[in-house]
Amino acid sequence: MNQARFLQCVFMLAGVALLTPYSGLLAQNPQAAFHWPDGKRVAVSLSFDDARLSQMDVGLPLFDRYGAKVTFFVNPPNMQKRLEAWKTAVAHGHEIGNHTTSHPCSGNFVWSRDNALENYTPAMIEQQMDGANASILRLVGVKAVTFAYPCGQKFIGRGVAAQSYVPLVARRFLVGRGFRDEAANDPLFCDLSQVFGVESDGMSFDQMKAAVAAAAHEGHWLVFAGHEIGTRGNQTTLVSSLEPFLKYAQDPANGVWLDKVEKVATYIRAQRGDK
Repeated sequence: MNQARFLQCVFMLAGVALLTPYSGLLAQNPQAAFHWPDGKRVAVSLSFDDARLSQMDVGLPLFDRYGAKVTFFVNPPNMQKRLEAWKTAVAHGHEIGNHTTSHPCSGNFVWSRDNALENYTPAMIEQQMDGANASILRLVGVKAVTFAYPCGQKFIGRGVAAQSYVPLVARRFLVGRGFRDEAANDPLFCDLSQVFGVESDGMSFDQMKAAVAAAAHEGHWLVFAGHEIGTRGNQTTLVSSLEPFLKYAQDPANGVWLDKVEKVATYIRAQRGDK
């Protein structure tokens, strides 16, 4: 989805009430309402994929300067180039999530043709997730409890043999985050194994703020998903957008709870009474 279409959806969501019936808690009690902590109106998580160099070189000092805690979904082999910085990120309270070992996506991407999800079996994708968790534990001493689907794609196999690997994620992780989704997450309804992730790469500050305003209108959880952190370039969340956004989120008047994916999801589970 291009950004013009995304913003159109944002303003539509902000202007109309959702008519889809809830399940779970709200289905049992139509008067149920969800409340974020400390009177906040919206939850927001910043997340970044692949363990790219700029996340440590540019992002970590920026987030630490503003006291913001974010989630990094990593491919462990990429962490080796800045391993001490990744250890610092953990020590400073940032979250390390799982993004598989080798980032398998559809073979329609030429760069993933030799690692195509169409050719994967359940055992192969399990090995990707479990192997990455073992490496993360070995490298930085933490167990990843959240996961981001590479390319946002949730299938393995092809044709009549194709299947979702969401259940495999659900058995292992508190959260499975998507990518290039169109909306925020309803905390009373959302499937935590298929959390929507809205791309932050290339967004202006005004676009980020508009997305948050739409989520706040419904009391939802907005998860941004980015890659590089810098001043320009492909798949880059811009510092010129991030810095004013961090200031915006810090202002109590804006009612934003900015926190890690794991922290927000844990709160949601507790409020919903999930087993």
